[in-house]
Amino acid sequence: MPSLLEALEQKYGEAADSDSSPDSDSAGISVAIFVPCRSPRAAVPALLVLNDCDIATAGEREALVAKCSNVEELDLAKNKLNHWTEVFGILEQMPRLKFVNLSFNVLSKPLEVSLDKSKRWEELRSLVLNSTYVNWNSVQEILDHLPCLEELHLSLNDYNNVELHGRKSDCECSENKNDNCDCQNYKLKHKHKVIRILHFTGNPIQEWKEISKLGYAFPNLESLVLAECPIRSLDFEDSCKECSNKNCETSDTESKLAPYDAFKSLKILNLNSTNLSTWDDIERLSKFPALQCVRVQGCPLWESNEYTEHERRQLLIARLPNVQTLNGGGQISEEEREDAERAFIRYYMDKPESDRPERYFELVQIHGKLDPLVNVDLRPEKRVRVTFTCGTNSEVRSVDVYRTVSDLKSKLEGFAGFSAAKMRLFYVDQDLRDIQGPEEMRFPSKQLYSYNIRSGDEILIICKIECKRRTQSESKISEKEERAMYNL
Repeated sequence: MPSLLEALEQKYGEAADSDSSPDSDSAGISVAIFVPCRSPRAAVPALLVLNDCDIATAGEREALVAKCSNVEELDLAKNKLNHWTEVFGILEQMPRLKFVNLSFNVLSKPLEVSLDKSKRWEELRSLVLNSTYVNWNSVQEILDHLPCLEELHLSLNDYNNVELHGRKSDCECSENKNDNCDCQNYKLKHKHKVIRILHFTGNPIQEWKEISKLGYAFPNLESLVLAECPIRSLDFEDSCKECSNKNCETSDTESKLAPYDAFKSLKILNLNSTNLSTWDDIERLSKFPALQCVRVQGCPLWESNEYTEHERRQLLIARLPNVQTLNGGGQISEEEREDAERAFIRYYMDKPESDRPERYFELVQIHGKLDPLVNVDLRPEKRVRVTFTCGTNSEVRSVDVYRTVSDLKSKLEGFAGFSAAKMRLFYVDQDLRDIQGPEEMRFPSKQLYSYNIRSGDEILIICKIECKRRTQSESKISEKEERAMYNL
């Protein structure tokens, strides 16, 4: 397996030998070539990407220093690094690093190297350790040497709990004589106040009390991604209900803690594909003091078909008064929020008072008790009874109003005694018969409901040939006599 230095030489190798003699085709041609002072092998870019190169070691130190001293972003994902000694051997040669990605390198072994306390990467802002299986002791040791780290990725590391704390014996509390102290003094070895973004996707943690430890360790955390973590509830009291350990009990101190106590600065929270299943947990989110953006899709709460997508969004908005962006959509407008809150009141107003959440009574204080919406169906009747008249024959039939004029003519051929091609239809509104008279239905593809046809109206059937004869032989008949002759 190659070292980092060998991978660099393979990717950024020297140019071809510049002393090679010209071939016969180029003889006599004078070419000027600019040769940089530094060889191409030394021209390593500030963004260095060496994914999936089977790198297992750092390589010669002096050569790395010469090549990589200006590297600012380093991506070594999917390599064969499995010793922290080699990792730090690489990082020590890159003092300007701002971003490092070590994902999918198995770094589960303890941090065997003892770092000098004076060794600190002041420039490093983002560290990605996804699927490295790095243990918590190593995480703590690494963070102590990254004083300016703002973004940390610990996804897919198979964490069942969070151990960013010391031993109970480290507690200075005078009451800690029997190792039963529940005070916060022992729990945190160090607080990392600069970290603002934490990605924790895909770790099998179920209890919120473990997640809260992240908040205490990173007190200024602003963005937390917990997608695909099987968190059952945000409530500390529920944390041990399904625990297999019968002797496991949540301490009195923890039961009194609120879910948001550890997240005073949290603005963005992703809970997609967790195991949240009750509206109570959504209402707990409303208590987070700084929360502005929430993602909560793919949870068991949405598995029932009780709500449409629109109703679900309204119920979420109404329960989260401080949230400005929901599930990646645009910013919630004042109009949408008011509509959601009113819909929320109407949704619960017909339910028993015991089923109404606390938020319902808060919104009633704002909007008052609302009248239920009247369900007005503006769709036309599907079938109506219409009188059809052709000459002296008249018949009442039930007609589908979504039928087209052309289709209606075909259905009337038997009654009229002539083909649809020779047929003209006139619609007579029962209320406007004497005011505007018949209206010819001249558009074959037009549906009957577009004439506002109702039961009791009439449709007259006229043969085009008969109309033509009338035009030729009775052109001097007055309009009034003409309308009377054809029952128009």
